[in-house]
Amino acid sequence: MGHGRFKVAVMCTALILQAGCDTALTDNPVVAKLNTGMDARVTPQSDGTQVAALRQTPTKHDETLNAESAVLQNLLARRSVLPAGSAYDRVSTAVLAANARAAETELRAARLRAAAASKNWLPTVGPSISLNSLGDLISQIVVDAVLFDNGRKKGERAFAKADVEVAAVALAEDTNDRVATALGLYLDAAQARETAALHRATLKDMKHFEWVMSERVKGGVSDMSDLNVIRSKLSEIRAAAAAAEEAEATALAELNAMAIAPLGDVRGLQTLSVRGAEAQPLSVTRAEAEKSRSIAQARIDRASQLPGVGAQATSGENGGAGITVGGPGLGLGTPARIRAIEAASEAAGRQVAQANEDANRTLRRLEGDVSATARQAGEAQGLTGAAKTNLDLFQAQYQAGQRQVMDVVGVYETFAARQEAELALKYEALRLQVELARVQGVLADGEQI
Repeated sequence: MGHGRFKVAVMCTALILQAGCDTALTDNPVVAKLNTGMDARVTPQSDGTQVAALRQTPTKHDETLNAESAVLQNLLARRSVLPAGSAYDRVSTAVLAANARAAETELRAARLRAAAASKNWLPTVGPSISLNSLGDLISQIVVDAVLFDNGRKKGERAFAKADVEVAAVALAEDTNDRVATALGLYLDAAQARETAALHRATLKDMKHFEWVMSERVKGGVSDMSDLNVIRSKLSEIRAAAAAAEEAEATALAELNAMAIAPLGDVRGLQTLSVRGAEAQPLSVTRAEAEKSRSIAQARIDRASQLPGVGAQATSGENGGAGITVGGPGLGLGTPARIRAIEAASEAAGRQVAQANEDANRTLRRLEGDVSATARQAGEAQGLTGAAKTNLDLFQAQYQAGQRQVMDVVGVYETFAARQEAELALKYEALRLQVELARVQGVLADGEQI
C-alpha cells in the first residue's frame, strides 16, 4: 500500500512541476509569441528609439476576472473626452507612447498573484527529507489538503482579486495624470505663445508713440520726461515679451521630454464636454477597490484567529495519513480581536462614503469654477471691446488736437491690460476643463489603458 501511495504522489508531483514549467515557458515572451500567437507591438520610447514590446493576450482567468469585477468593468467602459484627431488627442497619443508604464507592471504582477490564488484550494505536494539519529536519510512525499479553514482560502482569493482592481485603478490614475500633465504643458506653451504675440503687437504700437513723442521733443512741444516714461514702458514690454518666449520654450521642452516625438508644431484649442461623460471619479473607484481588499484581508485575519481542519498524507518510508486540527490558541481576548477585525470591514465601507463625498465636492467646485471662469472670460472680452472703442475715440481726439500723446498712451495701456486679462481667463477655463476630466478619469479610453 505504501508503495502504491508513493507512486500516486510522485505522479501528482510530476504533473504539478510540468504545469509550473509550462507556465514559466508561457511567461517567456519569445516562447509565448511562438506558441500562443502573441502580437509584437512596436512601442516607441522617449529617446526616439523603438523597442518591440510583446503583449500577452489575456488568459481565460483574466477574461473571467474582467467579467466578474464591477471595478474593472467600470474602468474598461470609460471613453476619452478628447476629440479624435484634435491637438489634444495628438499630445495625448505622443506622451502615452513614451510612457514607462510602471503601474502596468504592478497590474500584471497582481493578475499573476490572482491566478495563483485561484488555485489555492488544491492540495499541496512537496518532498520531505530528514536525517534520523542513525544517520539514515528518510525521504517522503507529503500531500497537504485543507478541509476547513473558516474561509481563509476564500479570503485569499478575494484579496488577490481586489488587489488586481486596486492595481488597475492605479494604472488608470497614472495614465490620466500623465495626459493631464502633458495637456497642462501644452496649454502653458500656447498661452505663452499668444502672450508673446500680444506683447510684440503692443511693442510695435508703443514704438510709434515713442517716435511721435521724440519728434515733439525735438520741436520743443513736449518735455523730455514724457519721452523717458514711454521708453521705460517700452523696456517693460520687451522684458515681458522675452519672458513669455522663454516660458513657451520651457513648456515645450518639458512637453517634448514626455513625448515620443516633438510637439512644437501642434496647434489648436478644444473645449471639452466633461459633464456629459458621467464617469465615476477615480478616487471613488479606488476606494471601492480598497474596500473589497480590506474586507478580504479582514476575512483572512478572522480565519487566522480560529482553528482549522486539514488532512495530510505521506508516501515513502513510514508513510501514512491523518487528520489534523490546529490553529492559534483561543483565549479571553479572542472575541475582542474578532470584533476589531470586523470593525475594520465597517471602516472600509465608511471610507468609500467619505471618498464619494470628497469627490462630489471636488466635482461641484470644478464645475462651478469652469462656469464662472467661462463667464468671466466673456465679460473680459466685452471689456476689451469697450477699451478698444475708448482707444479709438482718444486717437481721433488726439488727431483733432483735443488730447495729448500721454493721454492716448494711458488708454492704450488699459486696452493692452484688458487683452492680457482676457487671454489669462480663456486659458484658465481650458485648464479647469482638463482638471475636471482628470478627476473623472476620462482623458484616455479604458480599453486602451
